[in-house]
Amino acid sequence: MDAALTGLLAATPDTDDLDTRILDAALAEFETYGLRRVSVEDVAKRAGVARTTIYRRFTNKEQLLQAVILREVRRFLTAIADATEDLPSPEDAVVEGFVAGLQGARTHPLMTRVLQSEPEAFLPQLSMNGGAVMVAARDILADRLRRARPDDPQDFATVAEVLLRVAVSLLLVPGGGLTLDDEPAIRAFARDYLTRMLHAH
Repeated sequence: MDAALTGLLAATPDTDDLDTRILDAALAEFETYGLRRVSVEDVAKRAGVARTTIYRRFTNKEQLLQAVILREVRRFLTAIADATEDLPSPEDAVVEGFVAGLQGARTHPLMTRVLQSEPEAFLPQLSMNGGAVMVAARDILADRLRRARPDDPQDFATVAEVLLRVAVSLLLVPGGGLTLDDEPAIRAFARDYLTRMLHAH
């Protein structure tokens, strides 16, 4: 497991079957009704537990939401790490990391729900824990770039962060002149334009 991913999740306690049941129910509620409308009582009903059972494990709705998001972040970062594992060049890592990140975010039911109905809630969640999500994703991708070109002194962390910020802007402000509606289009865009950030040697 990447150090960045491990670091982000280090404070997350191990979950038991009941925690998983509660988090699954909360995720389903948030995906269906959005972040604002869901109450702890709604989650309790879906999970088939008493509201007090949830409060014994999660202090309030905000803590429950953070636990759900952190679990989804783990899955998201793992997907980026898997997509960029053992690639032969930093260019490939740029392309596949960008594709995995953008497609993963666009197709995630909770992300889709929030961006459509509560877009103002997206950035605060992305920047939770001092921007740890962005930092972890950046560090994973930068690590892949360094592995593919270990003797290259360039600043791969900056390249990785620019990629992530481009992806975030495409999520928040769709449309415009960039028509990236499917995976081949995203991959071609990344290959033609984003790999230019890597210095030619």
